[in-house]
Amino acid sequence: MSDTAKPGAAPDRDSLASLEAVYRRDGRRVFATLVRLLGSLDLAEEAEHDAFLAAAEQWPRDGVPANPVAWLVSAGRFKAIDRLRRDARFVSGEDHAEFIESVPDPAPNWDEREAIEDDRLRLIFTCCHPSLSEEACIALTLREVCGLATEEIARAFLIPPSTLAQRIVRAKAKIRDARIPYEVPQPDQLAERLDSVLRVLYLVFNEGYSASSGERALRLDLAAEAIRLGWLLVRLCPDTEVRGLLALMLLHHARRDARVDADGELVPLEAQDRRRWDAAELGVGRAMALDAVRGEGYGAYTLQAAIVAVHSDAATAADTDWALITGLYERLLQFEPTPVVRLNHAVALAMRDGPEAGLALVAPMLTQAPLATYHLTHAAHADLCRRAGRASEARASYERALALAQQEPERRFLQRRLDELPDAAAGD
Repeated sequence: MSDTAKPGAAPDRDSLASLEAVYRRDGRRVFATLVRLLGSLDLAEEAEHDAFLAAAEQWPRDGVPANPVAWLVSAGRFKAIDRLRRDARFVSGEDHAEFIESVPDPAPNWDEREAIEDDRLRLIFTCCHPSLSEEACIALTLREVCGLATEEIARAFLIPPSTLAQRIVRAKAKIRDARIPYEVPQPDQLAERLDSVLRVLYLVFNEGYSASSGERALRLDLAAEAIRLGWLLVRLCPDTEVRGLLALMLLHHARRDARVDADGELVPLEAQDRRRWDAAELGVGRAMALDAVRGEGYGAYTLQAAIVAVHSDAATAADTDWALITGLYERLLQFEPTPVVRLNHAVALAMRDGPEAGLALVAPMLTQAPLATYHLTHAAHADLCRRAGRASEARASYERALALAQQEPERRFLQRRLDELPDAAAGD
């Protein structure tokens, strides 16, 4: 069933605009379902590409289908069969095509409400198989499930894109050669994959809540997808840290409308209009964080959720309990002594004890890998120098942060901070 174009309308432009919207919103869901149906990441990538090419040809002529996702999945499946039948180089191609042909067409009974059958969650668990290294699991999932570019993922890992690309290639080969099944594991097998799955969801959310590059500060489609998968995961496995991660994402997401102004410019936490925070979402996140921190086996995600909950409890920025936040960061460092956590702890300490106390911790990080090439290290140093009245040092660090930052709204924010500093001729 299709929407028929009206006489005099511009079906090409309208249909292609609809196709572009479907690609942005549902492209990864189409891919994940094709992986389940075809049993191959590479074949699914080709099938998805072929399906969207077919849609670009047919939708302007025939109209947009009533169920675009099901149409694309069906088209991709049949394109894969045709591709295998045409490709005589593969001896097993005929058998593979017959197997794929035997899989029922999903279009007639398309039901995306079956939580346990969610194809993207299924694919995340596949990519996080215990036979793969944790780094490979996370890189592969972010690339294949969420559609992030290799360069974006590499920035999240603070590693060169070439290193990241090699991890992805090796992981895909391992899944293919070891015939790792595309399925959600049984309950007794969940624990061995859970840590990687949680880290993947958190990285996906972070990319949506604070995009690593590009024109937009937020990619709310990614953030919403991470939260949706988080709810599915909680129903599948109500582990303390699963609930802690979902609480963390909800608490951050509740502030989304206040993080940018009407012009799309970044608004720092202390300047946000807290009336624009989503009170209902904050309430759910706080309750879930409190429940998780009181539970057994809590860890880094629950502690981060507790930190964000303390921020959300403050009626104004001046009311923030920095002593409690600093203590929570010190506890978090015991679970996750990573460079970024050390940086955040230093900033919290500066808010509690003054900028000079924070600078004593941040200054050495400016030359330590990987923080030396992390733009937020230099931005934090610049802000502390600004607050301490050390304008020339602040200027140098803002300029370094600008050179490293990839997201345009973030670059504009740093430039504004730089422009607000007193002239160099005025001295510190």
